[in-house]
Formats: sequence, C-alpha cells, structure tokens
Amino acid sequence: MKSVIFIGKSGCGKTSLCQILQGEEVTYKETQSIQLYDDFIDTPGEYLENRVYYSALITTAAEANIIALVQECGDTISMLPPGFAGTFGREVIGVITKVDKEGCKESISIIEDQLMASGVNRIFKVSVYSGDGIEEFKKYIDI
Repeated sequence: MKSVIFIGKSGCGKTSLCQILQGEEVTYKETQSIQLYDDFIDTPGEYLENRVYYSALITTAAEANIIALVQECGDTISMLPPGFAGTFGREVIGVITKVDKEGCKESISIIEDQLMASGVNRIFKVSVYSGDGIEEFKKYIDI
C-alpha cells in the first residue's frame, strides 16, 4: 500500500475520504491538526489556506508516497498555486470530491484545469456517500 497525504481547503472532504478508505463510518469533524491514520495523513485546510503553514505541509508530505491535492466539486476558487505539485518531489494526484452533489457537474472541467495547472498527473472523481470513484481510487493506491 502507498501512503497518501491529503491536502485541500477546509470542508473539501479530506477527513471523510480518510474515514471511508480506513473502513470507518463517515462522521464530520473539523481537523484541527495533522491526523495520522494507518496509511493516510489528513491535513487541516488552514495549512493550504495560509501560506505560512506551507512548510508544515512540505515537511509532513515527506512521510507519504503520494500527495493528493483535494478540491470539492462545485468550488471553482482554487487555493492551489500553479506548479504547486513541483514542491513535493514525488507523485502528486488530484482528487475531486463530492461529485454526487447536485449542480456541481458544470464545474468539473474548471477544477480539472486548476488541478492540472497545479501539476497533478492524474485526477480521481469521488464521492464518499454515493461511492462514486472510491473503488478506482482504492485500486490505484493499492488497498
């Protein structure tokens, strides 16, 4: 299995994704600090939203095989700078969450463009509630 760090804005679904991948019940909780799961690292959204915390993201990402930049379907205001993936020196993927959310389908191509501009090499579209894309993502990270 490959260890994965999830980086994204507050409320984009990082914690729920970690919970479903761990086989846990999905319950909303605000991540206040870096949370370590068996093979996943969940980061607070504030670490991406405030550049002063970028060093914490970069240092923590050194523990992961894959960096997952997460953006919520429907949210076209990206906090990911162009070329951001180059900061990490390892595989960086994009994850679009909440793809089952009503009215968000129109934003998917915009979000894909933003993730590609940040430097990801592959994009997954998932929903922890409907299960869309979860099996494909699990297969990719080998769980």
